[in-house]
Amino acid sequence: MATLVLGALGTIVGGPVGGAIGATLGRSLDQMIIGSPRREGPRLNDLAISTSSYGQPIPALYGAVRTAGTVIWATDLKEHRETSGGGKGRPKTTSYSYTVSLAVALSSRPIERIGRIWADGNLLRGIAGDLKSGGTLRSYTGLADQQPDPLMAADIGSRCPAHRGCAYVVFEDLALEDFGNRIPALSFEVFAGTATDLVAETGLRHGVATAGTAFPELEGFVHEGGDDASVLALVDRLAPIAATYRSGQLAIEGILEPNGEIATLPEPSGWAEGDFGAQMGHALARKSHPERPLSALRYYDPSRDFQPGLQRAEGIDGTTPRQLLEFPGVFPATAAKELLSRAAIRDGHGCERLAWRISELDPGLGPGAIVRAPGQAGLWMIAVWEWRESGIELELERYVVETAIDRAADSGKSWAPPDRAGVETHLRVFELPLDGTGAGGSVQRFAAVGAQAGRWPGATLYREEAGALIPVGSASRRTVSGTLAAPLPSSSGLRLERDASVQVQLDDEEAWLDPATTVQLARGANRLLVGAEIVQFAAAEPMGGGQWLLTGLLRGRGGTEPEAMAGHATGAGVTLLDENLIALPGEGSPSRYAAIGLDDEEPVFAAVEGVGRTRRPLLPVHPRAWPGPGGALHLSWVRRARGGWAWLDEVEQPLVEEAEAYEVGIGAPDRPPRLWQTASTEFEISPAALAELASQYSGEAVWVRQRGTFARSRALHLALITPAN
Repeated sequence: MATLVLGALGTIVGGPVGGAIGATLGRSLDQMIIGSPRREGPRLNDLAISTSSYGQPIPALYGAVRTAGTVIWATDLKEHRETSGGGKGRPKTTSYSYTVSLAVALSSRPIERIGRIWADGNLLRGIAGDLKSGGTLRSYTGLADQQPDPLMAADIGSRCPAHRGCAYVVFEDLALEDFGNRIPALSFEVFAGTATDLVAETGLRHGVATAGTAFPELEGFVHEGGDDASVLALVDRLAPIAATYRSGQLAIEGILEPNGEIATLPEPSGWAEGDFGAQMGHALARKSHPERPLSALRYYDPSRDFQPGLQRAEGIDGTTPRQLLEFPGVFPATAAKELLSRAAIRDGHGCERLAWRISELDPGLGPGAIVRAPGQAGLWMIAVWEWRESGIELELERYVVETAIDRAADSGKSWAPPDRAGVETHLRVFELPLDGTGAGGSVQRFAAVGAQAGRWPGATLYREEAGALIPVGSASRRTVSGTLAAPLPSSSGLRLERDASVQVQLDDEEAWLDPATTVQLARGANRLLVGAEIVQFAAAEPMGGGQWLLTGLLRGRGGTEPEAMAGHATGAGVTLLDENLIALPGEGSPSRYAAIGLDDEEPVFAAVEGVGRTRRPLLPVHPRAWPGPGGALHLSWVRRARGGWAWLDEVEQPLVEEAEAYEVGIGAPDRPPRLWQTASTEFEISPAALAELASQYSGEAVWVRQRGTFARSRALHLALITPAN
């Protein structure tokens, strides 16, 4: 006997759906809300953990969903060490931070893009695509021409797969400081086309066409693996589908509400022999109602950031055993309530079955068709269409016309992590006088990188060369910087000005300044770069709104006396010289640098301030001039050395330059009409030479400057040429 059976689903494929990892939170809610029902369908994930187990299935994602993903590659944690403190009477503290690089597989079918990313429940990537922590993110959509990730290829080698057909992301040097220096639990918002492609693609994998399979309420679906028939059976619970055979083609289509004229079956055909229908050609049977009626639906709710939601069917008392349907799809709460209510109605009325035998072959009467049966009240749906040698046997199921009922539903309260906008990066680059460390020829160039109060995840630093940006490092901590809120008058810089004060406005209102004792000041504490002058302060008083009053000033530190004597206007830049500065290589002496923060749309550029200051000799001090024997002019001065700012024992500082050399001149230092060279800190102008100078350059100043290995110091005024008597 040749038999063709066209069932609703079972004629295509068979087997169970592999279950997903159960959600702890979901289980707790189930216990509180609906007791201990029997579960149907794959368990929904709680999106808390990114797995990395061998053999873990990578889900196929449809529509807009959220997934934890599967870690497919990772490096060891990279340790970063930073020392802070000291210099202010506090012990030095060494802190450690860590970064990691890893790849996370998201979908076993191509996607369009990724949206937000959560780490430990907080946003790691916002809706604007900005990362909230340091690191670099690269995403791969799983297309057929996908190339291997360069970082993975560098680690794995030539055998690194491109993972074509698999969508994944790669984090490079993800900063772990915000997560307790551990890898956080990650989850990803993924957009993978249209969710209704699920049924169409499932049918096409088995050579089955689809038609009329729209499931408009479905916004996303997570196919965790398992057999396609079970997936279709799960869809059938909420959006009934059927298999049809028309024009020689097997197809899957949705069961739509009857529209227009409804076909009527032929009269049943009886047989003199056989066990079907007691020779009447039809038989009516009624099954008992389900022992556990469908009472609850668990799904992914988009209004809860795709976390599991729960809806309950109406009209079920508390004593009836219940059934929970786990559906790994994304619905709004109202749509989930409506789908659940319709499914519960179908379960209750679908107990009535009608067996019907006909002898006529009508291709339009396939599974899923809504028909009338002669002599039987109501409408019926063809569930099974079976062609035998003795005729065509149909199995009909009572079809209930559903009336539109407004079943409004609430997603419930949920906490959504704030998507805080980042703040713009600030950049200042400068050279500082040699502080005594390193070689005398080295350049001490620093970058001060910071931002206003708010979320600032750090920035990458670059130097500009021939229009190109070359990476030179990164900054993860803000420097304390700002501007003068009031003018800073001129000063000789000769002593600690205990009553002197200055007001500064810090960029970051949450930044803090500490006081320092006199001993701490002598050791270099509380150094502040104001314009081009280095100022030290003893006391710091917060005035609110990021404004501070600094008192007890030491001016002109590190050879910046000329800047101290010039003073500074309101708005001059202010930077605290502490361990948060980023040391930059001095080779090549580029004039501009750039910083790009994770939230910066464009690079922030800054020109180098004080170019050459590190290798410029300090201005000599203590000038003296007195008449010598016979009317000569005797001159002397005291040399200072770069890196030795404090004169502790009244002994000359060790020479930093290759040789000790000075230039004594008269007139303008940039174009002196007379210039002498000497290697001594004393110089004598003879009576004859002095008389000549008096006649030619009366009223001009005599000065001295040190000639160093790399540059000349500023000029120190020694004496004034007076007219001859």
